[in-house]
Amino acid sequence: MGVDHVHGSGGTRAGERHRGRLIAAFAVIAGFFVVQLVAALWTNSLALLSDAGHMLTDVVGLGMALAAIQLATRFERRSAGILSSHTFGLYRFEILAAFVNAILLFAVAMWVLLEAFRRIGTEPDLMGAPMLVVAVLGLLANLVAFALLREGAEESLNVRGAYLEVLADTVGSVGVIVAAIVLQVFGWTWVDAVVGAAIGLWILPRTWRLGRSAVRILVETAPEEIDLDALADDLAAIDGVVDVHDLHVWTLTSDMEAATAHLVAAGDADHHHVLDAARACLADGYGVAHGTFQVEPVDHEGCERVAW
Repeated sequence: MGVDHVHGSGGTRAGERHRGRLIAAFAVIAGFFVVQLVAALWTNSLALLSDAGHMLTDVVGLGMALAAIQLATRFERRSAGILSSHTFGLYRFEILAAFVNAILLFAVAMWVLLEAFRRIGTEPDLMGAPMLVVAVLGLLANLVAFALLREGAEESLNVRGAYLEVLADTVGSVGVIVAAIVLQVFGWTWVDAVVGAAIGLWILPRTWRLGRSAVRILVETAPEEIDLDALADDLAAIDGVVDVHDLHVWTLTSDMEAATAHLVAAGDADHHHVLDAARACLADGYGVAHGTFQVEPVDHEGCERVAW
């Protein structure tokens, strides 16, 4: 477009900004998972075992989230100024990690529900006091991880996946505490299976929302908050623009949206003005900083032959 046209640099990715908190949360959850698993096997508690299984998905999910962020960051540094076949970097690994987290959460929820159904009508030998102690410690561990991840969950889908797992696990720990208290006071062994099933049911809707968000990004659906018709109208309203076509908006990873469009300009239009106004419209009006625009003269032909 011209030597005087410049591109602004983007900010740090949302996942990368919160990597330190992810590491701290991973250390807390991974350390306590071992304790909870041993206690669950010792006490024969399905509620505690289901909570330990869910905590395992926390460990795996946090680990994958960190690996995805590290991989994307390392590639970003290595390829700075160097052409690569990964023209959009490896940022999508963060979304893949979130999607795998959703699958893990779903698998754990279904296993817990099946195991709870299997235990109906049985009288398992349970140990209420150790259950209660471990559940309280698990709750404290989850609250620490919850506090560490809360801020990042508002910016990064990857961090949000880990945050939702910890949130669900926090509720699970509360459920185990309730089950242990009821078991100690009333001796009702069936409450263990009921609480285990309740934890499974608690996980499912949050798993659905996380998986749906990840899939929308992976299939390059336009962000829900962006009205494509309104965006097309705003671009068409730019002085000198007579038509807008081939408009595409998608999310690369959390907090990184991109857009492309063809702008047909009048014969006397200032193409620099059209391009700068389009970028400002996209960034200021819709929060999309990465826009690629093809400015075409009004008498240009050929775009109509594009098949898709």
